[in-house]
Amino acid sequence: MFTATQRDLKNLRVEGRYRFVFMAMTVLLVLPVLIILALLVVRGGPVLSAEFLFEFPKNGMTAGGVFPALLGTIILVIVALLASVPLGVAAAVYLSEYAADNWLTRTINLAIINLAGVPSIVHALFGVGAFVVFFKFGTSILAASLTLAIMTLPVVIVATRESLQAVPQAFREACWSLGATRWQTIRAVVLPNAVSGILTGVILEVSRTAGETAPIMFTGAAFFLPFLPESVFDQTMALSLHLFVISTQVPGVPEGLPYGVALLLIIIVLVMNALSIGLRTYLRGKKKW
Repeated sequence: MFTATQRDLKNLRVEGRYRFVFMAMTVLLVLPVLIILALLVVRGGPVLSAEFLFEFPKNGMTAGGVFPALLGTIILVIVALLASVPLGVAAAVYLSEYAADNWLTRTINLAIINLAGVPSIVHALFGVGAFVVFFKFGTSILAASLTLAIMTLPVVIVATRESLQAVPQAFREACWSLGATRWQTIRAVVLPNAVSGILTGVILEVSRTAGETAPIMFTGAAFFLPFLPESVFDQTMALSLHLFVISTQVPGVPEGLPYGVALLLIIIVLVMNALSIGLRTYLRGKKKW
């Protein structure tokens, strides 16, 4: 009665072929990443040390450490997050909870999608014109961070909007039936239940912000500085630009130094992402639905 028929056997063979194809595609996607990471660990791992992390570059950046670039990268990421996350969340709340579905809203959504596809060099030129020249911030941490914030803003908006829309409508209706206003409902119910999804956008923003070179090259990152920045109106070094400089512009650089800088940059991104993912997992675990 339960013996497989010829059709069942044929379906199993077809399913096995598709499973193999999908597994092969997954391996082809993951394998290059693993090879790159292994190469960076093998060639850059011996370079990492306490001196490498906390010393200034020496001998024309062919020796010493990367402390100014490391600190500058962290500062740029933090200031960019402070600028983009509140603005992105506010925009997503308006589009998801307040805005009507009309031509203006659809135009705004289309603009957000198009903004996400703009090349980073275009954002760099915008940052020069808007923050360096028009607002007179000069080439500074503030100008570079705001440029990065504008560049990554669509990611935060889209992730936040999707998270807000994933909150069941019944939650809102229950609050409204108790006499709560729309803003009280958003603040006390919708946002707390959507915060784990909002952190997804933050994770993506950290990854892109830390690795961008073109926007900060024109707006605030320096080739070399023998001192640390004292305020957001100073210039700073950054790991992404430092990696580009020692790989292409500085002669006599030891072979392992660029690999060490690249490995450190990846470690920073992974640590920041791990912290965000841990917080997101904790908040998801507190959900009751």
